[in-house]
Amino acid sequence: MTVPNGTLVQPACFLLPIPAWHWLQLSFFTMVGPNGNESSATYFILIGLPGLEEAQFWLAFPLCSLYLIAVLGNLTIIYIVRTEHSLHEPMYIFLCMLSGLDVLISTSSMPKMMAIFWFNSTTIQFDACLLQMFAIHSLSGMESTVLLAMAFDRYVAICHPLRHATVLTLPRVTKIGMAAVVRGVALMAPLPVFIKRLPFCRSNILSHSYCLHQDVMKLACADIHVNIIYGLIVIISAIGLDSLLISLSYLLILKTVLGLTREAQAKAFGTCVSHVCAVFIFYVPFIGLSMVHRFGKQHDSLLPVILANTYLLVPPVLNPIVYGVKTKEIRQRILRLFHVTTHTLDP
Repeated sequence: MTVPNGTLVQPACFLLPIPAWHWLQLSFFTMVGPNGNESSATYFILIGLPGLEEAQFWLAFPLCSLYLIAVLGNLTIIYIVRTEHSLHEPMYIFLCMLSGLDVLISTSSMPKMMAIFWFNSTTIQFDACLLQMFAIHSLSGMESTVLLAMAFDRYVAICHPLRHATVLTLPRVTKIGMAAVVRGVALMAPLPVFIKRLPFCRSNILSHSYCLHQDVMKLACADIHVNIIYGLIVIISAIGLDSLLISLSYLLILKTVLGLTREAQAKAFGTCVSHVCAVFIFYVPFIGLSMVHRFGKQHDSLLPVILANTYLLVPPVLNPIVYGVKTKEIRQRILRLFHVTTHTLDP
């Protein structure tokens, strides 16, 4: 692909290993408007950090460091859960799923972001933009489902401890993981289809360092009510429903825990702290970004960019740190992995 000045531009540099997305790459090869005519836009421009163009080169170094920390931390969690048979329990298997999704969701955006900051590679082909948009949104939907499953695991373990082993068997946990993938793909697959039907004859400059549905649809020169309505349906049926059920789970947990002894209360709350932190780390930036896009002022361009980068990078960085610090079994295994004695560090 060439931009107007004749410079050859490489497409977005990411490829996620999920076979279900291959048909999207084939079907989005051309950009066609609703009347069957090819739209004038064949690529978008990602602006990075507006107002901080001169500092972007240097900001890329800490961002790249955070990305490497996120990948290393989450892969360490996956390795520990996989190799330590005592951790083959529902809570840790769900944590392993969460870590895998964190690696994928950060990898879906960070390589292109680094290319923007370091090499000024600001263009992204329309097809690559659709793939990136689908990857980010579907992985976010999967992560929300996994967080809900983790809340359900804590509810059963605390409120119905005698039934925990029979309710959350390993085959059932596997089915929950598969359901999270299917749900994320099914809910988010229409988003790039709805974008594809729109003609783009205005500006092709996006306000983020990666492609988001709510950002791309604003550039269309046609009615986008279908996109807006379906976006609301997705938010309500996925993020809204999941956060509501997670809140309900913890209300029931709180009701049960208040009837226990102080020692039992401390132990029960201790098993929930890491998950509560993960929930806040994921949902607060996500909800903030959605609110800014829907109700924020158009001229305030830096705030949504900051929230967008926080939403994709902070949870993958903090989740392994939170679980590594607050979960004794994982903390001890990490210390043994790096040949550090634990008898002086653990109470």
